Amino acid sequence: MRLDHLAVWTKDLGRLRDFYERYFEARAGARYDSTRQPGFSSCFLAFPGDEGRLELMTLPTLDAAGSNPTLGYAHIAIGVGSRGGVDRLAARMEADGVPIVSRPRQTGDGYYEAVVKDPDGNLVEITV
Repeated sequence: MRLDHLAVWTKDLGRLRDFYERYFEARAGARYDSTRQPGFSSCFLAFPGDEGRLELMTLPTLDAAGSNPTLGYAHIAIGVGSRGGVDRLAARMEADGVPIVSRPRQTGDGYYEAVVKDPDGNLVEITV
């Protein structure tokens, strides 16, 4: 078995797609616009190595996410292959104004990671 994809709701499909394409080399598939559910659109993003995909979904009736942790998914982790890769990408994102939650560090559970927020405020761990 394998994880096929993780889906994320967004108010702005293009903005979130651009973020993952720019910083994580994601490749976007064709946009899907539902004829059964008016206003629903989505697209799948594939990452180098094809280890899983991220589906971005939108509806005009979405509410903004709360600022406190809630039940459900906490973050997505994307491996970039090396500690240097984590350092370089985190520095690039910080220079571009991407919100940095934690700078590159060794965590207690054995990961070398940095944590950033995507344009919708979703947490993204950049790992080795």
